[in-house]
Amino acid sequence: MGWLAVGDRYEIALVEGRVVARSAAEASSAGQVKAVPGELRDRPEVVELQRFAEWLERHAAECVAQVDTWMVSSLPVPAGLLARVWPDEAWRSALRDLVVVGEGRGEVGFLRDADASGGLGVVNLDGETVRLSGRTVTMPHPVLLPDLGELRVFAAELGVVQGVEQIHRATWHRPDGIDGDAETVTEFAGAEYGSWFHLSARAASLGYKVSGGCVTGRVRDGGRVVTVSVDIGNPYYDEGGHTGDLSWRHGWDRLRLSEVGPVAWSEGMRMAAALHAGRTVAADHVA
Repeated sequence: MGWLAVGDRYEIALVEGRVVARSAAEASSAGQVKAVPGELRDRPEVVELQRFAEWLERHAAECVAQVDTWMVSSLPVPAGLLARVWPDEAWRSALRDLVVVGEGRGEVGFLRDADASGGLGVVNLDGETVRLSGRTVTMPHPVLLPDLGELRVFAAELGVVQGVEQIHRATWHRPDGIDGDAETVTEFAGAEYGSWFHLSARAASLGYKVSGGCVTGRVRDGGRVVTVSVDIGNPYYDEGGHTGDLSWRHGWDRLRLSEVGPVAWSEGMRMAAALHAGRTVAADHVA
């Protein structure tokens, strides 16, 4: 984005998402970029540019959220749609280097390009750049990637930095020997917080909802939508705040642990672990 004149003395621009100013008289010199002076902050040009910067920030967050939904749900995404949004920097930052799986056998790689005429360009595990010409691709949840360890090693060699957490996303697999008829997991229960409100704020900051004394998240797994839930009690009856049991529901029905799919299991454990990690730790327990 270029520089916009504000009066006779200053020019403004967006630099790395922030509105900055420089002296018009010193526009060709180095080191002149600085914060917007107070005398300019109410000027229409500055206000509109700041609003545009805020819109860009919201747009980038919305792109990340949408791509995250596609990935967590492992939904088929039309290749043509990716080609249409690819020129947008916010979309491209969210999509670039995600592991995608095409319709053909062995079509797996890190997404590097999307073009309506040439399909999707990916770097496969042999280090070759290939084109995927199928109508759709999926961005699998990492718990569904059989070569996850190999992908992580290869990503490190390539210097891959994903805009949406996928291959380095924390994952959990349902352990062997678990009581399949049980309906709750207690592994992360009992995390103490200073108050219920601190706990609910932690949940909100992680992107989860708080409703009816529970922290909840929704996950699409195997064609059905599952609600993951961690009990957190009632702020008006419970002293302090603490996490309770983890459970899963499909509709109104609570699922037995044997009925929970791999993605729902992993995402549920990830949510419970994140809430547990934010607990209050007594000073005498700190190493």
